[in-house]
Amino acid sequence: MTKKTDRPPSSGRPPSSDRPKVYLAGPEVFLRNAVEAGAAKVELCARHGLEGKYPLDAQLDLGDLALAERAYAIARANEGLIGNCDALIANLTPFRGPGADTGTAYEVGYARGRGIPVFGYSNHHLSFFERVRKFDPKPLKHRAGSEPTMAFEDSDRMGVEQFGLAENLMVIGAIHESGGSIVVGRTKRRDRYTDLAAFEDCVKQVAALLVQK
Repeated sequence: MTKKTDRPPSSGRPPSSDRPKVYLAGPEVFLRNAVEAGAAKVELCARHGLEGKYPLDAQLDLGDLALAERAYAIARANEGLIGNCDALIANLTPFRGPGADTGTAYEVGYARGRGIPVFGYSNHHLSFFERVRKFDPKPLKHRAGSEPTMAFEDSDRMGVEQFGLAENLMVIGAIHESGGSIVVGRTKRRDRYTDLAAFEDCVKQVAALLVQK
């Protein structure tokens, strides 16, 4: 005789508590549909045996706090999420300028400092140097006698790094030294913060590193 059970049929995935946890850093939190965007990334992680942790996952009661205190509470909560994760995937797609979202860049460094593997992706195909070149209101000028990696300066007479990397050298260096990698995709401008093809490539790399086969 078979014993009846109320347990739902298995999906074939390990329970969420057993899956490696991955913090999902990026500017998606500023989208109008930020919650839905995060849910889509979490679902992609689950398909590959990972538990995605989105910055908006932290349940915070901010109602009685002053604006600055709300900001500090959010920052502490996100640092707490990162500290409890096994890896971080950062969306480094340029945000409000030629470079990555500053909050995301900080989270990359924070994870690196804690010894957490960091992976990144960008949905903009141009290098950091080329993006600065296009962003600056005036053509970049040659700097006489400069190192080849700082041979140009912008309209503020500040040198522009030229290493052929997808982002500032400290961000890419943190990813590389952590054992991670960066995936560069190419999407239409309207899809720049929602296209998940490059993100899924990162998820697969993290799964290959962390998920037990």
